[in-house]
Amino acid sequence: MNSQEYIEVAISIAPFSEENAEIVTAEISDLPFESFCTEEDKLKCYIQKELYDAQALKVVLSGLEGLGFSVDFSAALMPAVNWNAVWESQFNPIVVDGKCTIKASFHEGLKRTRFNITIDPKMAFGTGHHQTTYMMCRALLENGEAVHGKVVLDMGCGTAVLAILAAKMKASKVYGIDIDAVAAISAYDNARMNRVGKSVETYCGDASLLQRNTYDVILANINRNILLQDIPTYSVSLRKDGLLFVSGFYVEDMPMITGMASSSGLEYVSHDSMDNWCCIKFRKKAL
Repeated sequence: MNSQEYIEVAISIAPFSEENAEIVTAEISDLPFESFCTEEDKLKCYIQKELYDAQALKVVLSGLEGLGFSVDFSAALMPAVNWNAVWESQFNPIVVDGKCTIKASFHEGLKRTRFNITIDPKMAFGTGHHQTTYMMCRALLENGEAVHGKVVLDMGCGTAVLAILAAKMKASKVYGIDIDAVAAISAYDNARMNRVGKSVETYCGDASLLQRNTYDVILANINRNILLQDIPTYSVSLRKDGLLFVSGFYVEDMPMITGMASSSGLEYVSHDSMDNWCCIKFRKKAL
């Protein structure tokens, strides 16, 4: 990975908003981009040089016409960068309420907590929104009885931090699903590195995979638009009195999320917030 060449694609969005950027990200997520970030009025996307297909990207973006915003893009080969060094410089250990430590393998000499998770992502850039990861971990830690001995799903698992924590909290079985194949492989490897590989199964795909099983707890740290689309599926897949924890959206998006959950047979229990990011706990209503 150190010598891998990357293309940076800058997608201009007018008018720009986080919501419009999320829509664009969702639309191009089937292309082999490894990571995304926003900068001013642009969504920046990163892909290995040999996997970049400008025509395929143009076709996907053309499907966004009529959504109330316009897009244009440019692409440039990035200078050779040691991505492992970038990763090491950008990722600081996370300690959740003094109970759970999330770190990389190069972090040494840290004070151990009750749960210690080591992750080494296969992606070239960052870990995403630390606030949402923090809140979802805290939600798990505060609901230990609901996790112990139960079946848990980590939807949009990424590097599998939540799946690994659930397994360490003695869930009987944990499933991780991510639409990104690189993330699914990373999740698989991280589960084994953390010695919970026998408890955690990871798959590449979307919410349609949920129909394979039913779950006591579903964790979904994704984004608002995907949650609004998939909450009905989560509800159908939850067992009676099962819990759904969702994050990846702003506090002002709560009414939309809770409205969709209520219409899908889920009742609001509580919520948490951090730097305007939100995490909500729902329960499957008894019939």
